[in-house]
Amino acid sequence: MRHRKVSRRLTSTVEHRVALMRNQVRDLLKYGRITTTLAKAKELRRFADKMITLAKKGDLASRRRALAFIQDKTVVRKLFTELRDRYMDRSGGYTRVIKAGFRVGDASPMAIVELVEGKLTYKKSKLKSERLKRIHEFIEHKKKSLEATKVKTKESQAQEVTAEVTIPVSNDTITSEEKLTTSQESPKE
Repeated sequence: MRHRKVSRRLTSTVEHRVALMRNQVRDLLKYGRITTTLAKAKELRRFADKMITLAKKGDLASRRRALAFIQDKTVVRKLFTELRDRYMDRSGGYTRVIKAGFRVGDASPMAIVELVEGKLTYKKSKLKSERLKRIHEFIEHKKKSLEATKVKTKESQAQEVTAEVTIPVSNDTITSEEKLTTSQESPKE
């Protein structure tokens, strides 16, 4: 029984399987796209993503681990410079597997494995973009109405402050404006 066995048994021996994956990872990183069987492509995706993750770490130990697996200095150099910069802000999913029909000789399912180019861009649906536009317009309208009410409340508070304030002074009431004029005139005399 193959309980808890993660990898696929693609070839007869472990050594042959490891050599196959090394060669395919090297070719994928070198050329950016390869064609292989579907089972090999799905297995290749695991190893290629691990190598790109090592490149994203970027330290010496990661470089040595990648070089031990790939065994090609030019490919490792490309991995740790060009591909590292391309996938630095991406958190996984560096490869894409596209089914490509069946092979003519033995009818085995074929697939194209390629490195994903930069960031994924999604085309927004027209309905969603219109809905978002209406939501943004509604938010802007609410902001303007809140600002208008804030201005009105500030004006009303200012009017309340400048309203006549009566101060009792010896049975006469003097408004604040009259008090200001009388205090301004008294130093001149």
